[in-house]
Amino acid sequence: MATDGPPQSYANHQKSVPGFHYVALPILMINLIYSGYVAATSFSGDSVISLLVALALVIIGLFARLFALGAQDRVIRLEERMRLRELLPPDQGGVIDNLTTEQLIALRFASDGEVGALVATVTAEGIQDRKEIKKRVTNWRADHQRL
Repeated sequence: MATDGPPQSYANHQKSVPGFHYVALPILMINLIYSGYVAATSFSGDSVISLLVALALVIIGLFARLFALGAQDRVIRLEERMRLRELLPPDQGGVIDNLTTEQLIALRFASDGEVGALVATVTAEGIQDRKEIKKRVTNWRADHQRL
């Protein structure tokens, strides 16, 4: 994978898409607020329709992001299950199907050398929180393709 900037770590692994987060969503929110203002101050059928369309556009924007992340989570779950089947010793392989999607998403950042021990820790301690698992990764395996 190509790298984008400094080496990835827990501190800098979250990705924002400037065109989406800093351009499209603010424009949609400004449009929604303005449409609400117009509907409240100059009530008409057109202003109500404009407000509803603005609301629908915000909802579409948010769901487009959620649907993409949901599909990506499913792919990560599959990739990590395959990776763990290759890396974990046979006596530890039985835990793979019991790992949640949240756990697998966090475990993808663990290097091949540490993932077995981290899986053992996660299952023994019952750690479910994605952030807590990622904080325990010592040798970070970057994911620059996450949306």
